[in-house]
Amino acid sequence: MTIHQGSCHCGKIAFEVEGDFSEGLDCNCSLCRRRGGLLSFISRDAFRLNSSRDDLSMYQFNHHVLNHYFCSTCGIAPFSEGKNRDGSEMTAVNLRCMPDIDLDALKITKWDGASK
Repeated sequence: MTIHQGSCHCGKIAFEVEGDFSEGLDCNCSLCRRRGGLLSFISRDAFRLNSSRDDLSMYQFNHHVLNHYFCSTCGIAPFSEGKNRDGSEMTAVNLRCMPDIDLDALKITKWDGASK
């Protein structure tokens, strides 16, 4: 598996993700539609935050089951954390925050989060 480096725009929030990405989820919920994220859901142990959690701001909405993190300086939202339906911990990474991912090569799946 490949290790990808990622960050917010200003670099204050840095992380790495272990995985091979060929797909991205384009959600139309009220938050994702506005922030323009392209998501991939991974197990929590495949994600490592390389900066301080003190630099993160967190937002919850709707069912309050996901913690949506964003940089307190530049406002970019690089990842969210929550649990899968089976109870396992997961991280939703914003593929747009990992410069080495070829976004044009991804299969994009539309997700109707607005109706959920």
